[in-house]
Amino acid sequence: MQSTPSQDSPSTDLVGQSLWASLRDAIRGTNADYTRIPLRRAVFLLAVPMVLELVLESTFAVVDIFFVAKLGASAVATVGLTESYLFLLYSLAMGLAMAVTAVIARRVGEGKQEEAAVTAVQAIIVALLVSLLPAIIGIAYARELLQLMGADAWAIEHGFRYTQWMLGGNAVIMLLFVINAIFRGAGDAAIAMRVLWVANGLNILLDPLLIFGWGPVPAMGIEGAAIATNIGRGVGVSMQLWILFRGGQHIRVLGSQLAWRGAVLWNIVRTSLGGVGQMLVAMTSWIFLMRILASIGSEAVAGATIAIRVMMFTMMPAWGMSNAAATLVGQNLGAQRPERAEASVWQIGWYNMGYLVLVAVLFFLFPRAILGIFSAGPNVIAIGAEWLRILSYSLFVYGWWMVSVQAFNGAGDTTTPTWINVVFFWLIQIPLAWYLALHLDLRETGVFWAVFVSETSVGLFTLWLFSRGRWKAAQV
Repeated sequence: MQSTPSQDSPSTDLVGQSLWASLRDAIRGTNADYTRIPLRRAVFLLAVPMVLELVLESTFAVVDIFFVAKLGASAVATVGLTESYLFLLYSLAMGLAMAVTAVIARRVGEGKQEEAAVTAVQAIIVALLVSLLPAIIGIAYARELLQLMGADAWAIEHGFRYTQWMLGGNAVIMLLFVINAIFRGAGDAAIAMRVLWVANGLNILLDPLLIFGWGPVPAMGIEGAAIATNIGRGVGVSMQLWILFRGGQHIRVLGSQLAWRGAVLWNIVRTSLGGVGQMLVAMTSWIFLMRILASIGSEAVAGATIAIRVMMFTMMPAWGMSNAAATLVGQNLGAQRPERAEASVWQIGWYNMGYLVLVAVLFFLFPRAILGIFSAGPNVIAIGAEWLRILSYSLFVYGWWMVSVQAFNGAGDTTTPTWINVVFFWLIQIPLAWYLALHLDLRETGVFWAVFVSETSVGLFTLWLFSRGRWKAAQV
């Protein structure tokens, strides 16, 4: 992998060139070797596009719920309950994406570009196969799925089409996650960023048009939000495929590589099992929490749904930096540089903690003002604001959890975080939420404190486990 001395040589750092030039390189993308250039520059080139990518992703989530909230608490609850099922699909997509990033990064670090491209093709095949069954179930049983989650009469009667569209179109979710994971693992973070800019920018434009109608376009209500999302993501996937075959800075798929490669496909599936399990545990725990909140009332679900969107929006920059850590760990382990892999995690961890401390201050001081942007219902605002304030107490620990768990995933050790999640989410969070919310009758407050206890504990434990260093021996 070649690089130009003026741009990517080890002697070049952020100090040696203007911040603007470095920012331009990060957004455009470079052919830098992230295992050799100065670590701070490597972090910057990868983290900037990943942060910007996820900021726009979370911006869409916030804008989407802003418009849906104008349809009422039941509409917001429909989105929240549907997302409980989508979180299961996200867990599959994200677990698969973890494996894809780890394998692609390792192959690129080893200098095996052709094997990286073959892996990319097999990952796309797996994503398509995984998406079939959820699409069929979602289209055929949307009403029953909402009813199972405790939806109110409005959601079952009027919101089921939203659920049909979102679950039926889950293939675009799978492909968007997996193909961007290919680009990130290869080091083409700028491409992944541009794809989500286009997809989510289109979503934002279409949301009010299809929800409320304009001119010849009829008002579709909550169904319009789902259609807008599918159109935006579909365009994003088309863009991904075009770039992947045309060639990015670090990876390109050739027509001759479009074939079933059983051994490579199985390696992806095997590596992804831990990641899928890891995310399934976390996401199913969220489903149980939403079910508890649904038994309390639609306003509790609506307040929690808006709060989680706000949380996603503010925490995505930290996830972007953590994703950069996964790529750096994978590539540097592939290049036989484990000390550099570990150093990248500690450096990004400090960045994460500093950023999330600032977010925590905002959540603590202005929770009602933040929630008031999205809802005029006093009870919904009060519930969501309470969660933001409770959440603010643990964010600095959560930042370290993000980067340390991504270090495990980037190394290909997705099993360790899975077992951690089983203990802290299934064995601690869910029973504690049930006990506090329903048995002690603390209602939604009990759920929020259960989340605080479990996520603070899991953050501290995962960071300690990372510091022991066994992840450096993982093979993919």
